[in-house]
Parts: sequence; structure tokens; C-alpha cells
Amino acid sequence: MASLRRRRVGAWRLEARRGESGRLSVRSAGVHHVDLVVSSITRSLPFYTDLLGPIGYTRVGEVEGERGETIWYLSGPGTSIGLRESQSDQSHDRYAVGLHHLAFEAESRAQVDEIGDRLRTQGVELESEPQEYTYQPGYYAVFFFDPDGIKLEIVYVPGLVAA
Repeated sequence: MASLRRRRVGAWRLEARRGESGRLSVRSAGVHHVDLVVSSITRSLPFYTDLLGPIGYTRVGEVEGERGETIWYLSGPGTSIGLRESQSDQSHDRYAVGLHHLAFEAESRAQVDEIGDRLRTQGVELESEPQEYTYQPGYYAVFFFDPDGIKLEIVYVPGLVAA
């Protein structure tokens, strides 16, 4: 049986730099990108670009995947989200092995509220309205679903966002 070494809490290497917009961004030594499989790029690419643009995911590019499919990458502060079209008839089940939900960091509570308002007016299914949760002090989030039912979150936690 393999053993796991416990890492010291807070052992993140952070690098501050100025992005193309001149805004200070923070890059962790953590997640480089996450790829999501969607049923329709035509439907999901506009959904994600509209959702993530205001929180800094402003660059969109494409690469060829291992099966020759196009993967669209939305690049933001320190990470990217890839979207590729499904090659299977199976639907997403967040309680099966795999992704339960994906959280994106907002710059403020007001930004969480603005995104929640925009999602509501666009008819996006909200799991919960923007509100404070007890996960940690000041944790403020809205939970909702993408066009394929993938659970997403926009969250603000004081002290975690780069100034």
C-alpha cells in the first residue's frame, strides 16, 4: 500500500505578476487547467466566455486533442478551463466518480452578486442564491448549473484574492 506524506498547510508557492491588462495576477503552483466535456460547443463556449470573462478569463484559444477533437481553452488568472465536445452518449452524474463541482474565485461579494443576477436573468438554473456559507469566515458564493448540468460555483473569500 502506498503511503502519502502530509504537506504543510499553506505550502503554496505564489508568484505575483502583471498580466496583459496590467492587473496583478497570482499564479499558484497548483492546477494548471481543467478540461470539461460538454454536449455542445456551440452552446457551452458562449456560456463559459460570458460567465468567466468578468473574472479574468479573457483569452480563448484552441488546440487539437488526442482524438483529433478541438479543445477550446479559456485562460484566466493562473489557470485555464478547456471545453471539448462529448464523444459519448453518457450524461454527467456529479455523485459518480469524477467531478462534483468546479469553483471560480471572484474579486468581491459584489461581483458574486452581479454574476448571480446575470445568471438569473439569463435563465440559468441556480442551486442557491448568493449567500454566506460556514465553510470558512466570509465565504460567499452562488451555486448553479451549466447547460449540461455540471455544477459550478462563483466564490469570494476575503483575503484570498490578489490586490
